[in-house]
Amino acid sequence: MAEYSADLLVIGKITGIFGVKGWVKVHSYTDPLENFLNYKDWLVDAREGWKRIEFDRGRRHGKGLVAHIKDVDDRSVAEAYLKSEVAIHPEQLKSLPEGEYYWNQLQGLDVWALSGEGRELLGSVAYLLETGANDVLVVKSSETSLDDRERLIPYLQGEVVKYIDLDAGYMDVVWDKEF
Repeated sequence: MAEYSADLLVIGKITGIFGVKGWVKVHSYTDPLENFLNYKDWLVDAREGWKRIEFDRGRRHGKGLVAHIKDVDDRSVAEAYLKSEVAIHPEQLKSLPEGEYYWNQLQGLDVWALSGEGRELLGSVAYLLETGANDVLVVKSSETSLDDRERLIPYLQGEVVKYIDLDAGYMDVVWDKEF
């Protein structure tokens, strides 16, 4: 039976087959990538909707993960899962300390630039990028933003990001609107 919830959190994608006994390659979106294996009640996006899946074994392999799909012991059966996104219900995420956020919590927040002139809406967080030095907010314009530019804003709490209010759906940043 297909299952769907708008609040599912995609944590990885099945990108290939590994061997002949139901193992698949998984591109994990978690940090560290092995955290993917710590969850339960995974769902994959099948043609008929979201469907439960269980990985009964898994491990790091090279720069990625490999995992075995429970009760799948044939390569051709495992191929049916290729290119499927893997999601969980967000309730499985552990609580973070005050002032720390999961990326999915920041996506969609309005971004306001603080200046001597007050606050100006730059747009909303479309997604984040991991750059090595620090994460970067990709802020896309909206109907009510001051212009139609896309901005890359370093996610540096305290320096650039001054305030986040998840309930109200916004963050304040110190950022020159010309950048």
